[in-house]
Amino acid sequence: MSKMSITPKGLKLLLAGLLVMVAGYILMIGGGSSDPQVFNYEMFNFRRMVAAPVVILAGVAVEIIAIMGLPRDRKKEDGR
Repeated sequence: MSKMSITPKGLKLLLAGLLVMVAGYILMIGGGSSDPQVFNYEMFNFRRMVAAPVVILAGVAVEIIAIMGLPRDRKKEDGR
């Protein structure tokens, strides 16, 4: 029986990172105008221009940690 390369904790972190990224994309929704002749400045507010990209990058960071992080029991085996 082969060991999985990712632990259950890593899988939970992967799902958490995915949820954080989805939350960031949800923060970007809206702000458009129903009339193409009318410009809506709501499209360029803080939530859509700053908060949402930061949340998405935080989700990517969680994904990187989940994929690249070594579990503690493997660190002991590797002598770290």
